[in-house]
Amino acid sequence: MCIFCEIIKGNIPSKKVYEDEDILAILDISQTTKGHTLVMPKKHYENFLEMPKDEYASLMAKVQDLAKQIINNLEAKGCNILINTNEVAGQSVMHCHVHIIPRYDENDTVSFRFSENDLDLDEVLAAIKKENC
Repeated sequence: MCIFCEIIKGNIPSKKVYEDEDILAILDISQTTKGHTLVMPKKHYENFLEMPKDEYASLMAKVQDLAKQIINNLEAKGCNILINTNEVAGQSVMHCHVHIIPRYDENDTVSFRFSENDLDLDEVLAAIKKENC
């Protein structure tokens, strides 16, 4: 059972931010920051890599609209747009969804850490560009 499919069907209550024929946006119950919103297609796709490109484009256009609305109406200073793909990347519900996380200052409850490493960039580039057989 997919919890997001159950929310979409109306079997589990949610705080709806937006809804149309194809997309549902709800407040995340964790509220990492005030206004943390999840935007998802109503059709079940495990993650965004499975979505048809036109549906993904529509989803992201709505994410952009909602992010602007959230930033303006909640007086946030910015936001993070986050898509976790697969469990190793932090995806806990296997239904495609996009996080809009409003940011108010550098001391709010969200942090991302990027660290440098000694990878050979030419090797990485060659691996990425390698044609799959």
